[in-house]
This record gives sequence, structure tokens and C-alpha cells, in this order.
Amino acid sequence: MTRIQSLFSGILLSLAVFSVQAVELEISAEEAYAKTQQTEQPVLLVDVRDPVEIMFVGVADAIDVNIPFMLVDRTQWNAERNIYPISRNPEFVEQIKAELAKRGLDENTEVITMCRSGSERGEPSAKVLREAGLVNARFVVNGFQGDALSEGPQAGMRLKNGWQNSDLPWSRSLDGEKMYRLDR
Repeated sequence: MTRIQSLFSGILLSLAVFSVQAVELEISAEEAYAKTQQTEQPVLLVDVRDPVEIMFVGVADAIDVNIPFMLVDRTQWNAERNIYPISRNPEFVEQIKAELAKRGLDENTEVITMCRSGSERGEPSAKVLREAGLVNARFVVNGFQGDALSEGPQAGMRLKNGWQNSDLPWSRSLDGEKMYRLDR
């Protein structure tokens, strides 16, 4: 076997092993909840929303921790867009890894991220974690609140799919030990 053939075989073997080990990127709210209820394979369920958003909308009882993927800068104001600026949490990956270590889990542990709808913070946060070596990172496809209705008297309200609309346990009461806090 030539050196090039050997190298090519090694690359193919690596790709095959990676494709077998890596899990799908998307997971439903129901599947994520079921994974938190079993004990055979540990998972880390992370709410990646801003804690103030969680405070007003509610939180899944099954989350392990809240680590925002995006942070709202309440010390600034964007007058052009009439919003506070939002930027990526520069310590996000390190904070996730620290939570895994705190629980005695390694970087092969399945980490499931959840945001409001799944698309703006959930999916990007799972991709960032995978790029950082957490190959089993996933996101809840329709997030906590789910999709908005497109028709009817409740059009625009997030009343379809997602954690909250799937009869999974959630509440408006926050657990201070799980929430992202600057005071500790």
C-alpha cells in the first residue's frame, strides 16, 4: 500500500467513525425530555436564552443550567433599531465545558441546547459546540416556545410545537441555582 493509499484509507476510516459517533443535530422537545428522564446515558440540557427572557416567558423544569449563547448589553442602546445590542457570549464554550466537568462528564456527553424557537440561538449554539469538539451537541428543533401560528385569531402567537406547547413540564418559577447569574 502506498503512502497516499494509506493516508486516504485513514481519512475514510476517520470519517466513518465520526459519522457513527456523532448524533443528529436536531432533536424534538419530546425526545430531549425523554433523554433527561433516563439514567443510562447522561445528557446536559442547557437553556441558551437570556435569563430575563426566561423570567418573563418561563423555563423547562428539566434544564440543567442556563448559559446564554447571546448576551444583551443593557449598558448600551441602539437608537437606530430601538433595541439593546446583542452579542455572542465570548465564554459560552468554556462555560459549557465547565458545567460538564462540574458534573463529572466529558466532552463526548450529549449536550442539548434550547432557545425560544430553535433557529436563532439553539442551532447556532449547537454548531459552535460541535466546532469546539463537543461532537454530540444538539438543539431542540422548535425551542421552548415553538412556532407562531400563521392564521386565525391567534396568528403570530407561538402556540405550535416546542417544549411549552408539547405538554412537557415547565414553569414561570426560576431556580436560582440553574440560572445564569453575575453575582457568583
